[in-house]
Amino acid sequence: MDESWLEIRSYDGDGYKPLIDHGAWRVAILRWEQSMLPEKIEYMERHTQTDEVFVLLKGHATLILGGIGPQIKGVYQQMMEAGKIYNIKRNVWHSLVLSQDASILIVENQNTGKDNTEYNRISDEIKQSILTTSIGDGRD
Repeated sequence: MDESWLEIRSYDGDGYKPLIDHGAWRVAILRWEQSMLPEKIEYMERHTQTDEVFVLLKGHATLILGGIGPQIKGVYQQMMEAGKIYNIKRNVWHSLVLSQDASILIVENQNTGKDNTEYNRISDEIKQSILTTSIGDGRD
């Protein structure tokens, strides 16, 4: 197929992989890797200039949200449902826990990266909350 008409991309590896960049946006796939086990989560991130969209394609996943502000404010866990669109708003602390068979479609600004993302180490209290209530913890 002529790629000026149609681009077809897939990804079967581990972790995050941008697949299509166009203009101001990017489409990527996120798949399970060891760092997504609840006991391996060490930080949350927030994007200071853009929202970020997640769509669970298969498997199980939990969005871990830590509020808005300079520091993480507690933790809220949202179990994702396949096919639903989850839009993480700008400046919201977030992380993910995925099952080993999970695949998530991500739509974000093409320039989303270290220059406009902040990272905040989670406290032992928040980590304990994630460990005791996590859904889709990667051991399915």
